[in-house]
Amino acid sequence: MALNIVTECDDFVEIQNILVSVFDKTGLDAFIPSLIKINPNIKIVSTGGTYKAIEKIIGKDSEKYLIKASDYTKQPEMQGGLVKTLDFKIYLGLLSETYNKDHIKDIKRTNSLIIDMAVCNLYPFEQVISKKDATAELARTNIDIGGPCMIRAAAKNYIRALSVTDPLDYKIIISELIKNNGKVSLKLRFQSAVKAFKHTADYDKIIAEFLNSKEFTEVEQCYLTK
Repeated sequence: MALNIVTECDDFVEIQNILVSVFDKTGLDAFIPSLIKINPNIKIVSTGGTYKAIEKIIGKDSEKYLIKASDYTKQPEMQGGLVKTLDFKIYLGLLSETYNKDHIKDIKRTNSLIIDMAVCNLYPFEQVISKKDATAELARTNIDIGGPCMIRAAAKNYIRALSVTDPLDYKIIISELIKNNGKVSLKLRFQSAVKAFKHTADYDKIIAEFLNSKEFTEVEQCYLTK
């Protein structure tokens, strides 16, 4: 596989299309309207409960800005919401390098959006396993797959995309967007990528340590004793 090594990218990138899928919806009520005020042409792709929360925040004008992920991908969510964002169009939008002509051809061929910012935080796995009755099965069902993938994809493409994992950073992002006419700097994108990879690394470590703490006999009791 030939790697595409980017040797030059833009310092400032305009935030035009965003993907939002969060468990912790703290701060969205201020963040989303601020984004719309800064860029009235912004498009927001979202999923499940996050979509409903944003729809309520925006109100009567939600159709102007908000796109349901399943409508965008033309694929319904898997039962139970297990698969919502693991789709070619989503990751094409997150990983495309706008300096790559072939990537732009793929964007046009699939009628995809170039996603400039992914706002995502994960299921509270640590909170789940802290319960006294936490079993391997309870832990398994609470492992987030799509969230870490979105976070990592946007973080990997920090040369163009912003990965946002912490609601406490919303004010910083809005401040930079206001200061730079709707654009974010390479410095912020890089710093956010570092934070994003630490976020997913910590998440995976907690999962691995919890599963490793379980004796297989305890796992058997969940599935093989009926």
